[in-house]
Amino acid sequence: MTRTFLAVVQYDGGDFVGWQRQSSGRTVQGEFESVLARLTGDRIVAHGAGRTDAGVHALGLGVSFTVPDKWTEADLQRALNALLPRDCWVESVRRMHDDFHARKCALGRRYRYDVGCDAAAASPFRRRYEWALGRPVDHARLAAAASVIEGEHDFAAFSVRGTPQRHFRCRIEEARWEQRKSDQGGVDGVRFHVAADRFLHHMVRMLVGTMIDIGLGRRAPGDMHQLLAQSDNGATSPPAPPQGLFFVAASYSGRWYLESAE
Repeated sequence: MTRTFLAVVQYDGGDFVGWQRQSSGRTVQGEFESVLARLTGDRIVAHGAGRTDAGVHALGLGVSFTVPDKWTEADLQRALNALLPRDCWVESVRRMHDDFHARKCALGRRYRYDVGCDAAAASPFRRRYEWALGRPVDHARLAAAASVIEGEHDFAAFSVRGTPQRHFRCRIEEARWEQRKSDQGGVDGVRFHVAADRFLHHMVRMLVGTMIDIGLGRRAPGDMHQLLAQSDNGATSPPAPPQGLFFVAASYSGRWYLESAE
């Protein structure tokens, strides 16, 4: 007999080539599955709610897996955190219905993107976790650009060319920029919050790269409207660098969760 669990995982993506297991390079999925194999003696496949790229971080990536039924939520969390590398940490473990799948069952996902706008963005303690832009951006222009993408649109212009897709439509439930306060009370950067039913490959980074160009005055405010009408990414700004992007959370229906009796 087996049990299905959902682990909520945080990781620093700086030394990973991404979430998904690959033929070469260190991956979060590879590390996670190696630990599950040590704990169970079997090859266990771990399914992530998202497939983050190299350098992208996670504050709450949902990871589902099935293990022998001797395991409890508390024991699994304790064992995973004892064996996972220091740049990964399991925030919680929950028992789920047997047919639960972290990616397929997700109702939506949430990301954030951090941009450093002051000179101190170049600090080694910051540039690993943000886009060290090092110059101010017009917050009003950013806010106006973000308001354009809310709702359901075709985001082909913000997707990597050649990536197989059934369609390019996504429903953006939230898209907003906030000014980020420094410890001294001033503004040291901006932060983009976005939530949607689905995201395309590189979509958030391409949105951020384009909106930052608008905020810097390199592009006209109306460009977001025009890009949403395009069928390819030929006129889209280059994607923002990966280190500023964080997978924040995936949302699931409450029906998937089993109440723990342990």
